[in-house]
Amino acid sequence: MAKEGDVVLVHYQDKPAVFARIELIEPDVKKDWYHVTLLLLTLPMQTVTWILREAYINGDDFTMGGVPMRLELVKAPPAPVESTPEEKEPPASSGNSGKLRVIPFKKPK
Repeated sequence: MAKEGDVVLVHYQDKPAVFARIELIEPDVKKDWYHVTLLLLTLPMQTVTWILREAYINGDDFTMGGVPMRLELVKAPPAPVESTPEEKEPPASSGNSGKLRVIPFKKPK
């Protein structure tokens, strides 16, 4: 089941509509139903609370007022792997034997 802090993509009428972060999941009085508070990442941001079954939180299709809806868990892309200093290529030689030269910026008179 998706958990608090996860980012989901909300599908509205079978089309991706908005990203949201799950803020809170609390059990409802009915068994297997939950109050799911979502922070909709729109401008301006909005907070909504939906009453959903566990299956709906996990990505199954459902309807709200006859409109097809679905939550899709968003996986973050892997962080780029930084190379170690040994793996980095040395700067291209400019004929200065590896010495850098500072060129001052002077305002023309």
